[in-house]
Amino acid sequence: MTDQTDHGAPSLPPAMPDTAGRVFPLERLPLAERYGGWLADDGVVRGLIGPREVDRLWDRHILNCAALAAALPESGTVADVGSGAGLPGLVVAIVRPSLEVTLIEPLLRRTTFLSEVVADLGLANVEVVRGRADALHGHRTFDVVTSRAVAPLGRLLEWSMPLVAPTGALVAMKGSGIAAEIEEARPVLDKLGCAEPSISELGSGLVESTTLCVRVAWADPAKVSLPSARRPTGSAKKKRRQRDRRRNA
Repeated sequence: MTDQTDHGAPSLPPAMPDTAGRVFPLERLPLAERYGGWLADDGVVRGLIGPREVDRLWDRHILNCAALAAALPESGTVADVGSGAGLPGLVVAIVRPSLEVTLIEPLLRRTTFLSEVVADLGLANVEVVRGRADALHGHRTFDVVTSRAVAPLGRLLEWSMPLVAPTGALVAMKGSGIAAEIEEARPVLDKLGCAEPSISELGSGLVESTTLCVRVAWADPAKVSLPSARRPTGSAKKKRRQRDRRRNA
């Protein structure tokens, strides 16, 4: 992690609250605390989280994401779309070592951070993939696809559902406006063949802020038609290289 004397960033997060023991297995608490240190230090220095978020790091971010584990299966594969600083994917991987978690993130500076954290914490159940979610369409599917504050539900469905296995589901963290997002996303839900979304409140009594998640499965798993892998044309490859250069500038 970065030395705070060189960058002026805090080197330690606020003290880990006692409530962390309610969601993290006892033997995983040191990993959660070390990840908090990464977020408070390098996460701020590299612009992955804002400096003002450090004081509420546990309640608003780490414990908030840890609560999502209650909505996930005990084992299986999970993809975290637009993982950013690893929220919620890295937290889920710490809470549930029985899950195989893939962190999908297009920006190089973020995947570099994620890879460093995964190596430092020794998380053998985590894979970091640099790229857009739609680049994996037709190549891979997962039991669960997660995300947090990535995009409105309609767009998120188009990115995520092609990654969801026929018997899997999208389980995304959302804010209080999720009911309105569902109504706006009706055309996309119908077009893709999704079942009626369900909303759950997570972490009651664990965090001060309300944690909501929306779950979207396939309406008829037997009729799921996932996209075939498409090889980019020369012009598409050129546009992708230009887009990547702009992102990493």
